[in-house]
Amino acid sequence: MSDSASPRKHAQGLRQQLGDLVRPLLRELDATLDKRLVETFFRTLQVMVIHRHNRYGLLLSELGGYLLDPEHAPAGTKRISNLLRSRKWSASLIAAFLWRQADQAVTRLESDGKLALAIWDESVLEKPESLALEGLGPVRSSRAARLKRIKPGFYTPPGGAPVFVPGMEWLSLLVVGLQDVPVLAAMQWWTSRGKGASDRARQRHSLLTSCASAWAQRIVHVFDRGFAGSPWLGHLLTHPVVFILRWKTKQHLVDEKGKRPAWHISRGKRSLDHRLIWDARRRCQRKTGIVFVPVTHPDYPDQPLTLVVSRPGKGRHPWYLLTNMPVVSVEAAWQVLLAYARRWQIEMTYRCAKTELAMESPRLWKWDNRLKLLGMVTLVYAFLLSLLAPHLTALRTWLLRTFCHRTGKRHRDAPMPLYRLRSALSQLWLRYPDPIPLPLAQSSG
Repeated sequence: MSDSASPRKHAQGLRQQLGDLVRPLLRELDATLDKRLVETFFRTLQVMVIHRHNRYGLLLSELGGYLLDPEHAPAGTKRISNLLRSRKWSASLIAAFLWRQADQAVTRLESDGKLALAIWDESVLEKPESLALEGLGPVRSSRAARLKRIKPGFYTPPGGAPVFVPGMEWLSLLVVGLQDVPVLAAMQWWTSRGKGASDRARQRHSLLTSCASAWAQRIVHVFDRGFAGSPWLGHLLTHPVVFILRWKTKQHLVDEKGKRPAWHISRGKRSLDHRLIWDARRRCQRKTGIVFVPVTHPDYPDQPLTLVVSRPGKGRHPWYLLTNMPVVSVEAAWQVLLAYARRWQIEMTYRCAKTELAMESPRLWKWDNRLKLLGMVTLVYAFLLSLLAPHLTALRTWLLRTFCHRTGKRHRDAPMPLYRLRSALSQLWLRYPDPIPLPLAQSSG
């Protein structure tokens, strides 16, 4: 597409790009579902891009009004309900589709000679005002934790034990290179109550087994401190995987002087090198020192590991990165640090999912139907990520400049302007609502 093309053609082209992305999935649905339901599935994906309210964005009544028109909102709501209630498909179909996309991304990075990373993280989907929805369990509220933080100049907020609210546990996996566009590999929701009750260890181990089976040592797994500890480290060491695990400061490791907390091991050791490293969270360069030490874990003395310590400067806590990658030089240690720094991508994924994609707004009673709707939202997120591809730079620039103009430097320099992209697409598709034919090679029987 060129800038000289009309906005209507751009709108049709972007709809077609969404169709090209999900066409393999639509073919699978077409084999089992009525064509009208398949068409509803595809149209609803477009509606999710258009509707932007973070509290009501995934209510079926709201989506139904956009699927047809406000006068026929009940009919549109009924169409989406019929799609989600159909027993001929499940959310696992979307999960398998995302996994195939991630596998292709790993192969692509490998063929280009680039380091492929699998970034793990966990969060919760909070439904504090809900009680009767199927499958809700107690989750630790991150929202309440933020509200209880001390703000300079204000009264001390209440302390005490963590706040737990009804909700769903959430495990995600991104595939990304050191400088490439992320690809969503998995988003899984589970609960500790009800007929489908599970637990964190089982969910983690199941996903790790799938990763080890599909990619083995072709990819480096990156974990935050929430995964640190002997049990998870033991799982990693028993699978043929390469990992980088941020270790907690006071957790013990064994070096040449014996068993000590991680911060004792690096204390008194001079940094081997210094570089300016970009802080993605604070958006600034930091002079960072680095040092690495060979270690083992007290519970697994036969497994050689390396502790890479990043020192971001005065006032910042060091990173203690435990890895089974061979680190025999300063350059290899920097590679470990840069790989872990990419973990910020998945933090932005959760932020976008909860705010821009309204993943905390569904009010469906049935667990399976809720998973289907959330799975469809993950497809929308995958589509937004695909628009960040380098060959779409000209189209992306035109789209942001024309339909989501911003004057602030922070907005213009954002490396992943997903919020503005979605806003621009919403304006474009609302102005030019011309539908395209269902992107299928053949129609249902």
